[in-house]
Amino acid sequence: MRILLVEDEEQLRKIIKMNLELDGYEVIATDNGRKALELAEGQHFDLMVLDVMLPEVNGFQICEQVRLRNSKVGIIIISAKDTSNDRITGLKLGADDYLTKPFNLEELLLRVQNLLKRSSEENAKDLEKYSFSGNDINFVTYDAHSQNGEFRLTKKEVLLLKLLIERQGEVVSRQQILQTVWGYDIYPSTRTIDNFILSFRKYFEKDQRDPQHFHSIRGVGYKFTP
Repeated sequence: MRILLVEDEEQLRKIIKMNLELDGYEVIATDNGRKALELAEGQHFDLMVLDVMLPEVNGFQICEQVRLRNSKVGIIIISAKDTSNDRITGLKLGADDYLTKPFNLEELLLRVQNLLKRSSEENAKDLEKYSFSGNDINFVTYDAHSQNGEFRLTKKEVLLLKLLIERQGEVVSRQQILQTVWGYDIYPSTRTIDNFILSFRKYFEKDQRDPQHFHSIRGVGYKFTP
């Protein structure tokens, strides 16, 4: 699980980052709101922990902009602003949780754990099976059905399909695919990922030369359109 931590108080940022990493999460941390938006735009995160008072762009603005583009990422706001109006503002803008400073670090870690667990369970449930344009995919058994008949997908094919379908309508960058599907041990070439997309077209497209579902965006990434 990848977490974006946005906190401009250096000591607090270091403490939170260290404890999240000890719990097994990959944490990208920044102290600047505009940088946080750039990171959110260019990378995949499962959860964001946002302070409100930040340089250039505040946490409420980050929450609002991220939520407009991504309905699935978990968002926890941590703030010294503790009035009811502030909490209501954060939740209205799309935050899943709001924690006021000073807070118990263990409480934050539990809230992160619970939110990620709930999100994972929802995603797993949603993606046990998926159908589009007469194609059926079972992500549990790796079985698939298309106009070409019944066949079995490989583990890597299932992981890449899941990623593209979860982000349907969005361009998924090569970096995001490497991090999610291949991890950090083996870096395939762009051509390798292209070959997977060509396989998906062969499996699921009515016309491979005029694909309606699996698209390669040159120099940017890959996109699935249902």
